[in-house]
Amino acid sequence: MRSTHSRRATATGALIAAAALLAVGVQTGSASAAPDAGNARTASASKANPGALAKQLSPSQRAELIREATASTAATAKELGLGAQEKLVVKDVVQDVDGTTHTRYERTFDGLPVLGGDLVVQESKAGATESVVKASRATTAQLKAVDTVADIAPAAASQQALGAAKAAGSDKAEAGKAPRKVVWMASGTPQLAYETVVGGLQEDGTPNELHVITDATSGAKLFQWQAIENGVGNTEYSGQVTLGTSGSSGSYNLTDTARGNHKTYNLNHSTSSGTGTLFSGADDVWGDGNGTSTETAAADAHYGAAETWDYYKEVHGRNGIKGNGVGAYSRVHYGNNYVNAFWSDSCFCMTYGDGSGNAHPLTALDVAAHEMSHGVTSNTAGLVYSGESGGLNEATSDIFATAVEFYANNATDKGDYLIGEKIDINGDGSPLRYQDKPSKDGASKDAWYSGIGNIDVHYSSGPANHFFYLLSEGSGAKTINGVSYNSPTSDGLPVTGIGRAKAEQIWFKALSTKFTSTTNYAGARTGTLAAAGELYGTTSAEYKAVQDAWAGINVGARSGGGTDPGGTVYENNTAVAIPDHGSAVTSSITVSGRTGNAPSTLKVGVDITHTYRGDLVIDLVAPNGTTYRLKNSSSSDSADNVQTTYTVNASSVAANGTWKLKVQDVYSGDTGKINSFKLTF
Repeated sequence: MRSTHSRRATATGALIAAAALLAVGVQTGSASAAPDAGNARTASASKANPGALAKQLSPSQRAELIREATASTAATAKELGLGAQEKLVVKDVVQDVDGTTHTRYERTFDGLPVLGGDLVVQESKAGATESVVKASRATTAQLKAVDTVADIAPAAASQQALGAAKAAGSDKAEAGKAPRKVVWMASGTPQLAYETVVGGLQEDGTPNELHVITDATSGAKLFQWQAIENGVGNTEYSGQVTLGTSGSSGSYNLTDTARGNHKTYNLNHSTSSGTGTLFSGADDVWGDGNGTSTETAAADAHYGAAETWDYYKEVHGRNGIKGNGVGAYSRVHYGNNYVNAFWSDSCFCMTYGDGSGNAHPLTALDVAAHEMSHGVTSNTAGLVYSGESGGLNEATSDIFATAVEFYANNATDKGDYLIGEKIDINGDGSPLRYQDKPSKDGASKDAWYSGIGNIDVHYSSGPANHFFYLLSEGSGAKTINGVSYNSPTSDGLPVTGIGRAKAEQIWFKALSTKFTSTTNYAGARTGTLAAAGELYGTTSAEYKAVQDAWAGINVGARSGGGTDPGGTVYENNTAVAIPDHGSAVTSSITVSGRTGNAPSTLKVGVDITHTYRGDLVIDLVAPNGTTYRLKNSSSSDSADNVQTTYTVNASSVAANGTWKLKVQDVYSGDTGKINSFKLTF
């Protein structure tokens, strides 16, 4: 009879260095809250709204909620105003302890998958719809027009996809399967398209699952993203740890029955898409602490998966990656000299290479947390692994890798805000990534800017990593667990942190109930503010800290005006309605008591809610009438809301006088308002 054992694994070897990890195949001083003290396994306490916390659902409870939601999809679609050809498919259900339910749907149109058509419906305990978050603002009428489009042969789409895959470094000469017809809605106006997935290997040996979207009429490439999601490798060992295993005397294996039957397999240096061989042995001791030991890598990966499972279950009430109590699995010893690790939806597994010379297995606590968190993201928001959503996807994995590291409270690897700090990946003892100041790695960005979606997702993740640090610990200099940090802000103003535990709750709630596949940085601000409001109240210090932390990375306005270290803030918080396809409206600020001209780096904070930001033209008008264009209208700017800070060289005009934010909606069909407008001198 099989039983579950708590077993010890020795892993006390020296630190192991690994080569740099590169992404491949992807498109293009203030007061702060003290670091969390006490038991690292205790979730944040003293919630202002405990009812907004997620309820821990058993697999059967979750299945029942999904059955109920599925039974009512037709009624829900009708309530949301969807057309007769549109159907909803339930993807995930999260329920708060007060009975509020968040149901995540995918959509079909005339039987075709609608990519970028996902949405989240929030309902009260009584069943009343409270809010709806959509990945796209496209209308039913626009979808209906897709039905009349004549499409090209699938072979043309396949050739386009293969060309894109070859350009990205794939070795595959043919698509893994025939292109499937879809409706592409993630970029704005719906288009009939083909989705083709090209397999094979990427140029560094990572499996390839490149998704290419081609226009069904012209054959032109519309979009592409890589479904294999790479993370940071950390070959640090975690000391002697307890593992969940199965078997009995003389015959044991790495199956953790307490955590969804998670298993750890040995690929023995193959690049197979299969599982490999389940680790087994006569005794219940695994590994010797050396990176060259086959079992040590397995023990590290198995331990990391267990700690990550426990973190999500105990802190966020999520029972496994999908919330259904089913465990993913781990594969170690992938390929030869493979210096990487990755998550794959297709195998529902984490896979780890052995590093340079097959002597440095990339198996450790934080890499397991990073990779498993890609799985959680895939089964919640589904953030597309490209552009700004891809950066948020990567940052989410870094954020929860840090969270799990603190949660595990492992004496060998104390929690910190440094990613890959033990592997000496640069040869000088420096970490791979820094959450307090991402640009210290030489490539990541500290703050948002308009072109950030065009860089590698591992580097566009920087602003969100920085946001999480600022929200957790605040700006300025401090020391945590023996590590010194000094976090700046893009506007030069301080941010007061609220503690890591609360920051984790806000990010997870936003990920699981507010974000969609197309969420960008502006959308992440909206989602985290909504989550903070539900958890702590919209007048709380936590809510204001979220505003300030986003402003600290150049996304949106701060929580209030006044004089602060680093500058004087003038703000107008009076809401101004923006008429649909109407005349321009203005919000005014009178500046007085200053001498000379305005600065060359005048910060213009804009907070506008709008159902389609691409309709908006935004200008700053100086007291002398000089106009500075902040934003043009664009049909490709398909997100909602404008919540960001612009920088203007206003050094040619006097500071004193009335400054105006001028906004015009130049197209019909959408509405919004100016919430606030501020100037920082």
